Amino acid sequence: MPRPKSAGPTPMAVTSSLNSVYISPRTPRTPRVVAEHEDDDVEMELLAEEERERARRGLETEPDVPVKNAAVAKKFSAKDKRSMVLLCVLYLIQGVPLGLALGSVPFLLKEHLTYSQLATFALSSYPYSLKLLWSPIVDSIFIKRIGRRKSWIIPMQLIVGSLMLYISLNVQKLMKDPANHLAELTTIFTMLVTFSATQDIAVDGWALTLLSQDCLSYASTCQTIGLNTGFFASFTVFLAFNSETFAAKWGIPQLTISAYLRFWAVICYIVTIWLIFFKKEDKDAGAEADMSIKETYQTIWTICQLRHVQLLILIHLFAKIGFVAHEATSLKLVEKGLKREDLSLAVLVDFPFQILGGYFAAKWSRGDKPLRPWLYAFWPRFLFGLISTLTVLFFPKPPISTAFFTFIICHTIWSSFTSTVQFVGISAFHTRVSDPLIGGTYMTLLNTFTNLGGTWPKWFVLKGVDWFSVGHCHIPDGTSEILIKAKECVTEVGKAHCKAINGTCVLEQDGYYVVSGICMGFGILFLVAFIYPTARKLQALPISAWRLKSM
Repeated sequence: MPRPKSAGPTPMAVTSSLNSVYISPRTPRTPRVVAEHEDDDVEMELLAEEERERARRGLETEPDVPVKNAAVAKKFSAKDKRSMVLLCVLYLIQGVPLGLALGSVPFLLKEHLTYSQLATFALSSYPYSLKLLWSPIVDSIFIKRIGRRKSWIIPMQLIVGSLMLYISLNVQKLMKDPANHLAELTTIFTMLVTFSATQDIAVDGWALTLLSQDCLSYASTCQTIGLNTGFFASFTVFLAFNSETFAAKWGIPQLTISAYLRFWAVICYIVTIWLIFFKKEDKDAGAEADMSIKETYQTIWTICQLRHVQLLILIHLFAKIGFVAHEATSLKLVEKGLKREDLSLAVLVDFPFQILGGYFAAKWSRGDKPLRPWLYAFWPRFLFGLISTLTVLFFPKPPISTAFFTFIICHTIWSSFTSTVQFVGISAFHTRVSDPLIGGTYMTLLNTFTNLGGTWPKWFVLKGVDWFSVGHCHIPDGTSEILIKAKECVTEVGKAHCKAINGTCVLEQDGYYVVSGICMGFGILFLVAFIYPTARKLQALPISAWRLKSM
């Protein structure tokens, strides 16, 4: 039978410096033993198609009213309030390294690295999209005396704090010459994101016992508040206070990345010590009903064997290629002369509009066709992608005018709005088709491929900017000129060599525009030829087609 609608708020998308980074909540695994639903599934199979559709609609809509009224009448207990604060803090700690790895650090490195080198650093964000690979291990292995979730949260936070402390003590060496320390930088931040992702798995599971049943739907609210606060603190706020211009304008000390990392390392240690000595974890009553590690991996493999799921995964893996080319747009704007603090302000102004967009998208995604807003939003996203490319092409010489900066803010808002609509639409579809017997595993699998579709092309896109760029070194020599043709003026090594011989790099072809055209062209063709017909067929399938018959 269909999964009942949640009374809680809808997850939202987060916009970073490298386009849209989706931070979707990992839905906790649902126990397999739900015998009371088995008869309902049999009855649904015996119904005619039209009757099945009417029955499904009734099951989705009728239970909502009493549940909603009960939630309104129920007030939060003091324990639930404390638990919500704790969850927000734990998600906040997780959002800080994500904001650094996905947001501010690429901007700081752009002054010293090429796009190919940034592509290598972008690999550090991949573990967050691959949490499904080790989440069954985190859910199943623990020390009873410490607690099922604290067994993972405590060591992960200690490691994250130690890594941030290590970076703060070595940041001058690493950031002063990042080209020669690129492997170390990428390794450290990959570890930072991996341990943060592991902490996320444990915190998501802990929310099941921290909150009462009436308040369980607010776990995603705590995640949204905590993650977004940490992310924007490390991206928007940090970039602004790290700017010399911003600090001089407001008469405040410049915030260094070393001081920022030390501050959050101390916060990690303080929260972890409090968890060790002052917070006792309640026994997980549902632990005995959970699947084993082997059963969970077998379930994941069984889901992937469903023909409909395979088609949906194929859509997810390639649907975002048309937009991923704009991973480099923000970096190109900074390269053209847009100040980092101005870009941070544009993202900060965009934040409340994302929340509003998530609300409207949630309303549009209700009913029998949750994919409809997701499909409709493709064309505006392509349009805004084209506008962003033209913005880079015709970017005026600094300083930019107030009117042009207002245009950038408006473009950021509307572009993020379409991203949010797509995110909420596809999340609603995942909720609708997931088998309630193993809903958590089902949802996590689909969310993993959604995130992976926006992650795996990053390396190729950033590499492609350099691959398709053509430049030469211009060296005046009296009345004649010597031209050194090659990619020496594309890579940082070539630029340094050209500068050493008193030359000037001249860019003949910017690979950013070539990559944008290729990605957008592929995206449109894939949308028309495969996504549209396939998505409509998947949306029209009865819910029973997505069920695991052998479960």
